[in-house]
Amino acid sequence: MNEHDSPVSAPAGPPEPRAAVATAAAGTPTAEQALLAQLAKAYIDERRRERRWRIFFRLAWLLLAAALLAMTLSQRFAATAPSGPHTALVDVRGEIAVEAEASAENLLSALRSAFEDQGAQAVVLRINSPGGSPVQAGIVHDEIRRLKAKHQKRVYAVVEEVCASGAYYIAAAADEIYVDKASIVGSIGVLMDGFGFAGLMQKLGVERRLLAAGEHKGFLDPFSPMDEEEKAYAQEMLEQIHAQFINVVREGRGKRLKETPNTFSGLFWTGEQAVVMGLADDFGSLDYVAREVVKAEEVIDYTPRENVAERLAKRFGAAVGEGAVKALRALPSLR
Repeated sequence: MNEHDSPVSAPAGPPEPRAAVATAAAGTPTAEQALLAQLAKAYIDERRRERRWRIFFRLAWLLLAAALLAMTLSQRFAATAPSGPHTALVDVRGEIAVEAEASAENLLSALRSAFEDQGAQAVVLRINSPGGSPVQAGIVHDEIRRLKAKHQKRVYAVVEEVCASGAYYIAAAADEIYVDKASIVGSIGVLMDGFGFAGLMQKLGVERRLLAAGEHKGFLDPFSPMDEEEKAYAQEMLEQIHAQFINVVREGRGKRLKETPNTFSGLFWTGEQAVVMGLADDFGSLDYVAREVVKAEEVIDYTPRENVAERLAKRFGAAVGEGAVKALRALPSLR
C-alpha cells in the first residue's frame, strides 16, 4: 500500500483568522450581541403587553359607558312612567347656589316633574339647608307659587336639621311647614361679608395699585380702605333685599305669623319656638306628612341626583377647575 492509499489523514491545522470571524458572525453570537438580542426581545414583549392593556382598558371603558347609558335611560324612562297616587318629594339640601345640588336649575326641573305627574297628590319639600343666594332662592320660591296655582296642588315643607335664611325663603312658598322640635329655623336676614387688608398692607409696607375706569369700579375692594359712601350704598342694597325677604315671609305665612321685634332680625330659633312664633305650623317628618296629611303613604323622589357617570367625569377631569375660587364672593347671601 502506498502513502496515497493510507486511511489515516494528517491532523488539520488551525483555521485561518478570516474563517474564524465568519464562523463567529454566522454561528455563536458574541456576549454583546446576546445582550442586545435580550434587550430587543424585552422591549418587544413590553410593547405587546402595553398594547394588550390598552385594548383591555378601551374595551372596559366602552362597556362601562354602555352600562351607564343604559342605567341613565332606564332611570329617565322610570321617572316618566305613569305612577299611582303618591307623595312627590323634592329635596332642598345644602347651599342654595348656582351649580350646587340645590340650585334653581335643579330644583325647578324636579318641581315641574313632580307637579306634572298626575299621580302626585301633593309635593313635599324636604329641607336641610343653611341658605345661600337670594336670587336662586327667589327663583325657586316664585316657581313654586306659579306651579301651585297652575296645577292646584298643595305644597308642604318638612324641615330636618336646618331651614335658615334662603332655605326659609323657599319654605315660605309652602302651604304648611312641618319641623322637628330641635330643628333650626329662621335667620330672616341678608348679609354681605368679606375681609379688609388695608391696615395690614400698610404695616407691611405693601402698596396697593388699583387702576379703574369708573368712580366706584373698585367697590368693596378688600385691599383698599372702606369708603363711607360705598358702605352706605351697600347697606341700602342689603336693606332692599331684606325688605323683599320680609314681604315674602309675610305673604306666605299670613295671619299665622306672630311678629316680634326679633322676627326679621336675622336670629334663628328651634322648631319648637318656630311653631309658637308662627314660622312653622306643626311637628312632623316626611313619613308623617305623607301618611297623615297628604294621605298618600308612597313617596316618590323627584330630586335630580348626580349619577355615576357624572361622578366619574368629575373625578377624571371633566370638571377640572370646579373647585377654583368662586367669583364675586362678596355678593349678598341669605345665610
